[in-house]
Amino acid sequence: MRTELAGALLSVLALTLTTTACGGPSGTQGTEARAEGADGSSQGSRNASPVSDRLEPLAGTRSPELPVTVRSADGRKVTVERADRLVPLSGSLGEIVFTLGLGDRVVARDVTTTFEEAAELPVVTRGHDVSAESVLSLRPDLVIAEGTSGPAEAMDQIRAAGVRVLVVDPAAGLGDVGPRIRSVADALGVPDAGRELTSRSEQRIDAVGDAVPDEGPRPRVAFLYLRGSASVYLIGGRGSGATSLIEAAGAVDAGADSGLEKDFTAITSEALVKAAPDAILVMAEGLGSVGGVDGLVEIPGVAQTPAGMDRRIISVEDGVLLNYGPRTDQVLTSVVEQLYDTDTDTGADTDGAA
Repeated sequence: MRTELAGALLSVLALTLTTTACGGPSGTQGTEARAEGADGSSQGSRNASPVSDRLEPLAGTRSPELPVTVRSADGRKVTVERADRLVPLSGSLGEIVFTLGLGDRVVARDVTTTFEEAAELPVVTRGHDVSAESVLSLRPDLVIAEGTSGPAEAMDQIRAAGVRVLVVDPAAGLGDVGPRIRSVADALGVPDAGRELTSRSEQRIDAVGDAVPDEGPRPRVAFLYLRGSASVYLIGGRGSGATSLIEAAGAVDAGADSGLEKDFTAITSEALVKAAPDAILVMAEGLGSVGGVDGLVEIPGVAQTPAGMDRRIISVEDGVLLNYGPRTDQVLTSVVEQLYDTDTDTGADTDGAA
């Protein structure tokens, strides 16, 4: 996931996420991963709303008004003269371009772009490294990159070939949804579409937040990053990227609240007991990599937490959990429904109107 969740996690992702992302969309896996408790009762919501593998583009046809000159997040000024052939270098950026209604202009994807509309596009990354040769062979007008897109030599080679490269500020929380959408839309010459999609996305996120139960103490939720095949077991702290999502669900980020200052820390029994989560948030593929809920509670310390004892696990598809893009309202809905074992009726319009 190339949305710069945190430096520590990104280095782990570069080593461990390749097979996950190449596996394609995970469908409803995240909402079917809830297990039965020791007494056989269902834990959490098995029917939580899945995050759709299909996007919901804005209605109408968009015609970019170019050229435009914008400031890239790397400090450069970028003049975009054409936007007929686009290469977004993360799943989040690709999702924004497609949802703005410009998906027919995208000619390639990176390994983390797993939504259905992009499935047939060629992949221009090896693992998580950008292949400059693959990108340039597609003759793009514009490459849209994360600050973490690299290696630097590949990005420099793309620029040296005369291709415009726009770097977008990273996504670290819910507050970044709108600015990232507008940055991409402005560079593509469709600022009105950017404002419309920002408004739609923020309204839907707010509607989910308004539906969060507010009775009783706030549950404590720990975000765990798991890759069993690589023996990677981390607990998120401040800056993990999950805090604002957890708080929007009416919960407390247990890792951050317990004093974990680093973005990610290796899981220990002591850290988990101190965090004392009532629920554990994981990526669906990560949960599968440790053998599901049964395997998760075998990780030292998990079974001693309230979440482990209740087997209360919140699982969301890897490709969208922390993307902070146009589907974030669906992510938040899934988290809320699993956390409170309830259906969330936000009354959000789903026909493409803001």
